[in-house]
Amino acid sequence: MYWFKLGFISFGGPAGQIAIMHTDLVEKKRWISEQRFLHALNYCMLLPGPEAIQLAIYMSWLMHGVLGAILAGVLFFLPAFLLLSVLAGVYLAWGDVPLVAGIFYGIKPAVVAVVLFAAWRIGSKALKNELLWGIAALAFLGVFVFGISFPWIVLAAGILGAIGGKLAPNKFKGGAGHGASHKTYGAAVIDDHTPTPDHAKFSWMKLTATVAIFIAIWGLAIWFIAGQPTLSDMGIFFTKAAFLTIGGAYAVLPYVYQGGVEHYTWLTGAQMMDGLALGETTPGPLIMIVTWIGYLGGVAKQVAINPIVAGFMGAAVATFFTFLPSFLFILAGGPLVESTRNNLKYIAPLTGITAAVVGVILNLAVFFAWHTFWPQGTVTTPFAGRFDWFSLVVAIAAFLALWRYKQDVMKVIGVSAFLGLAYTLINGVN
Repeated sequence: MYWFKLGFISFGGPAGQIAIMHTDLVEKKRWISEQRFLHALNYCMLLPGPEAIQLAIYMSWLMHGVLGAILAGVLFFLPAFLLLSVLAGVYLAWGDVPLVAGIFYGIKPAVVAVVLFAAWRIGSKALKNELLWGIAALAFLGVFVFGISFPWIVLAAGILGAIGGKLAPNKFKGGAGHGASHKTYGAAVIDDHTPTPDHAKFSWMKLTATVAIFIAIWGLAIWFIAGQPTLSDMGIFFTKAAFLTIGGAYAVLPYVYQGGVEHYTWLTGAQMMDGLALGETTPGPLIMIVTWIGYLGGVAKQVAINPIVAGFMGAAVATFFTFLPSFLFILAGGPLVESTRNNLKYIAPLTGITAAVVGVILNLAVFFAWHTFWPQGTVTTPFAGRFDWFSLVVAIAAFLALWRYKQDVMKVIGVSAFLGLAYTLINGVN
């Protein structure tokens, strides 16, 4: 019941979700000690995928084994899955109604500000020296100028990080996650000195068996949807996306955009921005944008006769294949990855990748800004049509609200939506 409730109230992105879990589980319920909580958190920060859900899976797995892990993970993202699926259906049915169009008209420039703020926030923490700044700049140029796809950017950054870790180790030490703490809130169910449960101890036999089971589940799921090419493409694509989500949801958004919008054409760039805005204002991790993409893709490619059924099929496939690896990382790789924590050989490549992520997110902000400020622009004529001054003003105001005045993302998007609606009703802009 706790994880299901958390799925409804987990606003504020990973940081907000982790803060809620810390307050509830460490301070109030005392299911786990401060040190064990931070130990789990630092481990999850090293993994691809949404760290907040993985932290929930980890802690419930530590207490209750595999069943606890499954319940925590599924119930955490279930509310967001249902809500975004319903919103996607409403969006497709009534998205061109002036009232709804006006709301999204104001939301789009706010999304530009949110993504730009994400690049600044991550960059201010990750880019600690000139070498990491250089990797970020190369990543931006690689995507923006040369159109290099996201997986190659990640690979190159990882290689540069590994080399940098040997040649200049002090530049690639990275951070220690969220740091350490010596606070105590009294005895906990899983305390500092509580022995590791038998089900959480590492063994090669257990690792091999768990990986084999997950491969079988993945293969069976792919076989089950093999008769529908669109769903098969989604399954394979979102599996790859899950393994590339290093550095948070914003890091994988460019890759998801390239695949969902440009390669498979499951949705348009404008629809992607609208989905990102809704993802920011609904509970659950931002990576739940995949549910939105899956729903719109299922409808667009007509994977079923009934559009609602088609949408839910696409949403379910996208969500399942995105989160399946998170369970694998915890149940199979947890003890092994944890044993390598603070080992520079493993941290340096991740430090390089995190630096590249900053450049990639900045490119995403530039791309969204182009679509917002020049709505009639195309690839061949990028600055065609009118320049939207209203959107620029809203974007600047939204960024200042986030950066200078530390306002909540939901409030910023809400005010922007109201401004867009008011401007549309007054001026008839669509």
